[in-house]
Amino acid sequence: MFTTRRKSFVRCASFVFAAAVAVTCASAQSASEPASTAESSSSLVADLAYPSAPTPMGAADPAPNSARSNRYATRNGWKQKIASNYALEFGGGFNAPTSDSTPYISWGGNFTVGAGYNFTPRLALMAEYQFIDAKLPGHIIADAGADGGNAHIWSFTLNPVVSLFPKAKNDVYITGGGGFYRKMTNFTLPEDGIYCDYYYGCYNYTSNVVAGHFSSNQGGVNIGMGYQRRLAGAYRDSRMKLFAEARYLHVFTPAMTVQPAEYLYPVSVGEGTTIIPVTFGVRW
Repeated sequence: MFTTRRKSFVRCASFVFAAAVAVTCASAQSASEPASTAESSSSLVADLAYPSAPTPMGAADPAPNSARSNRYATRNGWKQKIASNYALEFGGGFNAPTSDSTPYISWGGNFTVGAGYNFTPRLALMAEYQFIDAKLPGHIIADAGADGGNAHIWSFTLNPVVSLFPKAKNDVYITGGGGFYRKMTNFTLPEDGIYCDYYYGCYNYTSNVVAGHFSSNQGGVNIGMGYQRRLAGAYRDSRMKLFAEARYLHVFTPAMTVQPAEYLYPVSVGEGTTIIPVTFGVRW
């Protein structure tokens, strides 16, 4: 009897334990399902609340635009580099003849303007126009029977410029070249004239006018040395420089005896014209 009751109790206990396990599993499964559902719902809400921004049509492939920009920058880069290498100069000064040319030409002044290209910081090539105005010696004027006279030399030349200290603030350079030179020798005589003014009326005056001249077209060469100083910075911070230079200039003028005008006397000049122009100016 006792054994039968004990077996019944064991069976009842086993049944109750199995039922408890089943209920526990069901509760756990039902708890996990709402969490998963909540997760899915929150995901869906997030997707609905924050839709991904549409891709702009032009920004779909930035590579072509960027390549185009690079090509544009490169194309403009070499243009800017070429433009920055252009050189300009303006200057003026005085000139003196050498001993060989002293009998035929005297002291005077000069004006120079040039443009060129800087191939490297050390080497440039300048195309220059120079105008030289010089007086004539007294004996030449007297031989012609004139009252005064002058010699004008203008030229177009190509001149390399080699800088010895291209990165320094204070630089020394060598230059020289050659080209076309035209020399014109003028003789003047006094001439009377009448000048009329609105306030003071008319009155007589006397001025020297060109009464006769002769000229020649030849080649010429020059060589010289100069000093230049950058206005700001020591390492190409500024392209503007002040310069002072002296050159030895020789024009291959022929020896000639010529009568400048019908009412002037013949004069003779020797072969070659050699002068030393000294020029001060600014260069970029």
